[in-house]
Amino acid sequence: MANYEFSPVSGDEPCCRLSRRSQISLCLGLLVLIACAAVVVAALTWSQARTPEPLVWNGTGTTHNLFAIVLGRCYTYTQLVRPGLRSEDCPKILDAFKSAFISKDPCNIKKEDYEPLVELVDQTVPCNKSLFWSKSKELAHQYTWVQGGMLTLEDTLLGYLADDLTWCGDPGSAELNHQSCPRWNECLSNPGSVFWKVISQKFAESACGVVQVMLNGSLSKPFSKSSTFGSVEVFNLDPRKVHTLQAWVMHDIGGISSDTCSSLSISELKSIVTKRNITFTCQNNYRPARLVQCVKNPEHSSCVSQI
Repeated sequence: MANYEFSPVSGDEPCCRLSRRSQISLCLGLLVLIACAAVVVAALTWSQARTPEPLVWNGTGTTHNLFAIVLGRCYTYTQLVRPGLRSEDCPKILDAFKSAFISKDPCNIKKEDYEPLVELVDQTVPCNKSLFWSKSKELAHQYTWVQGGMLTLEDTLLGYLADDLTWCGDPGSAELNHQSCPRWNECLSNPGSVFWKVISQKFAESACGVVQVMLNGSLSKPFSKSSTFGSVEVFNLDPRKVHTLQAWVMHDIGGISSDTCSSLSISELKSIVTKRNITFTCQNNYRPARLVQCVKNPEHSSCVSQI
């Protein structure tokens, strides 16, 4: 057998060799990358887990299950109470309601925030059917329920949705504040106050014909210019559409009749209305509303004489 010498194949040799300095630099670089990744992950985890404390106010917090209640009321109203409005888009109405105050300072809400919501609802109150009230909410609602044809603000869709509810958000957060919300007198531009002013103005502007207001004559001052009716609604009645305002001064059965149609408080209201070229009339204890009061007090002398 012939003698052959085998030479090492060039592929068996290492293709490259890193210097010790390069190896150290590479290891350090990898360590830096791992450390940076760990910091980023920790920061993201901390920011997600951290829940900022909501601002603290003096009023009660947002009504629990607020959005479910509002959506449910919308469907109830449009499908059962006023089926003529069944074409209203309730999920869209809820979204517009949320957008008005979520993630905003609850003491810096503006009328414009609720405009998209107001523009979504197309509801007309028939002429001669608008009933305003001041400090007489319970009786006014009892009367419209029995009478069947007249409407208070809370008998309209937007008023129905929000009646007796409380709501507010927190700046920089998409969450509701269930701990506390600003009181009506804590800051003027809170979500509830602005909402009711906006829809009260719309309710007044849309009124026509003869409109009514129910006032509480058992109070020393049944008409107040600081009330929603006295500061918003009466000044937004359109004299081109409203020709008469009828005031009903109602007194609690068995209570004190503190004020009547001839009092200074009512005279102030009359002056405001007549200056706006609207006829003003007033009646103490309007009989149909008085009969509603008598349902709970049928044996009282003032009720017996009404029958």
